[in-house]
Amino acid sequence: MTTEATLPSTSVSPTARQVWTRARGIALALVILLAGAVAIAVIRSDARHGTLDPRSADAQGSRAVAELLAERGVSTRVVTTLDEARAATGPDTTLLVTVPDLLTERQQTSLHSAIADSDGRTLLVAPGSWSVERLAPGVVADPAKSLDSTLQPDCDLPEARRAGAADTGGIRYTTTHLQADSCYPSERLATLLHIPSTSGDGDTVVIGAPDILYNDRLDEQGNASLALQLLGSRPHLVWYLPSLSDSTADPEGERGFFDLLPSGWLWGTLQLFIAAALAALWRARRLGPLVPEKLPVAIRASETVEGRARLYRKADARDRAAAALRSTTRTRLAPLVGVPVTQAHAPEALLPALSAHLRGDGQSLHALLFGPPPGDDAALISLADQLDALESEVRRP
Repeated sequence: MTTEATLPSTSVSPTARQVWTRARGIALALVILLAGAVAIAVIRSDARHGTLDPRSADAQGSRAVAELLAERGVSTRVVTTLDEARAATGPDTTLLVTVPDLLTERQQTSLHSAIADSDGRTLLVAPGSWSVERLAPGVVADPAKSLDSTLQPDCDLPEARRAGAADTGGIRYTTTHLQADSCYPSERLATLLHIPSTSGDGDTVVIGAPDILYNDRLDEQGNASLALQLLGSRPHLVWYLPSLSDSTADPEGERGFFDLLPSGWLWGTLQLFIAAALAALWRARRLGPLVPEKLPVAIRASETVEGRARLYRKADARDRAAAALRSTTRTRLAPLVGVPVTQAHAPEALLPALSAHLRGDGQSLHALLFGPPPGDDAALISLADQLDALESEVRRP
């Protein structure tokens, strides 16, 4: 009855406890990161609930504006689809588009064709470059926003002059319309544009920020006066809250992921990339020549060989093991047959010298020293034995 010796475990096969000890720091960091992301998402979702909704009493809702308009005889109707908004346009109606950038290209074109002939008023709240050029042709949004939120009217528009200073600071605009009123300028660019229609009694108002409509900002500056005048010029107000679930959205016209990212995120990503590249260069720089360090303990050569052999066996790397055996054998044989060590791995230099020394077959020597890797462990062991026998024969006097 034979027994097989069990090899002791080595550092190449860590235990589950060792793996957990090494990975628990990373796992804890990931858990904290995920928890922070969930908390931020919850907080932001609560903060954005009911934004610019005339039925919401939240801080950023617009219920106060709707109730003040109702006291002045202006009815407010909330719509969430493009078809409802198009059907509600008319000469006695003001159409308020709260988030124009949510509309696809097809929706923007369709909405503009409806409001162009309605002879009513259209108020666009903070449209960006994605939407303003289609909903208000001739108007261009400046990429840099206003630094100040409270601005002076500085124009001849009656509504703006009566309201005085208001919180319109946000997106800034330029226009090619000669009859447009450019109000509340910030660094010579308007944050409120009033564009009369050239074919009727309608007009379009573009405002760079929604602050004058928020419940918590309505009683500041001239926000209430400006909001009531802009929205109360007609007896009916259609409050359009664009929705991503609107069936009229055109999948082919929707924006990609990078189009939805604000420009600040792109610049921030570029800065992070540059910082990472500089950090990599800093960490990779050479501080001087390598300094050899003595090992704290002496390790026997047999232990090193055994450890490397176990690694080769674990990785099933017979090719590398065979290459190491052949390379070492060639290096030791070359000086014995008068071949420089620098040419020990060149078959045309080593094999003729070995054949002359042994008076043997060059083909068998080539297969032994430069042949293909063995196909199994038995062939690898046989190769090691043959290499030992060859070296012993060459060393024999």
